Amino acid sequence: MTRITSWHGAPSRPLYTPPAGAIDAHCHVFGPMADFPFSAKAKYLPEDAGPDMLFALRDHLGFARNVIVQASCHGTDNSATLNAIAKANGKARGVAVVDPAISAADLAALHDGGIRGIRFNFLKRLVDDAPKDKFLDVAKRLPAGWHVVIYFEADILEELRPFMDAIPVPLVIDHMGRPDVTQGPDGVDMKAFRAFLESRDDIWFKATCPDRLDQAKDGIGGDPWNAFADAVAPLVADYQDRVLWGTDWPHPNMQDDIPDDGHLVDMIPRIAPTAELQRKLLIDNPMRLYWPEEA
Repeated sequence: MTRITSWHGAPSRPLYTPPAGAIDAHCHVFGPMADFPFSAKAKYLPEDAGPDMLFALRDHLGFARNVIVQASCHGTDNSATLNAIAKANGKARGVAVVDPAISAADLAALHDGGIRGIRFNFLKRLVDDAPKDKFLDVAKRLPAGWHVVIYFEADILEELRPFMDAIPVPLVIDHMGRPDVTQGPDGVDMKAFRAFLESRDDIWFKATCPDRLDQAKDGIGGDPWNAFADAVAPLVADYQDRVLWGTDWPHPNMQDDIPDDGHLVDMIPRIAPTAELQRKLLIDNPMRLYWPEEA
């Protein structure tokens, strides 16, 4: 398998300046492979993108903290994520991917290492097996204050509803469940996602990944991701206390149209146009989930 470089080699400095204390609440680390080998089941094999690179980007973009989400290429071995959190000196927390049979002691050890949630991935191109019954069992055994992050595509939202409705802890939905943003703010996918958000008041979402959701096709779309801005800004405004933002660096498995991270940051005022919204998106909301002792 050929190793992939999925990130921009020289991201621009954003025109937008995040408020002091801003948090990139969705990013990853890859390896380094010599220290933290990738899973034998990985669907892609990235080049190394370790904590030093992540923290350099954090500083370059004007952020103060990171939430590091376990990437699928590392499977259920969270060592690379835990290593990055440890190196952050209190400026990072994490989301793990675990074997559903994980013990209470091992969950406690993850908590001590800075993990505050677990992730369930339902993208068939990335995972071979997503056992809902076993996922539900481990979701019922999480340490106090944890949540479940779920990654899925819009066409299986209704199929997943009974499973997600049964999870007894807060939910965080990656990339809004990948709606078709070209449908606009009142499109079928966005209406279905709004109905889901209305079903319980502890569902959060990440207003992230314009590069994945608004890709250039037939001369339409791509950076500056206007369809994403138009579709997502009303959602952020209406659910402003349950929304997070992140870069998704180093953009797992992206090989075409790799985004400029500075441009991603410049999307923030387009989906959260006021200082109050920006503070909720970048500070207040992620602090409540990941650093509640300081919020």
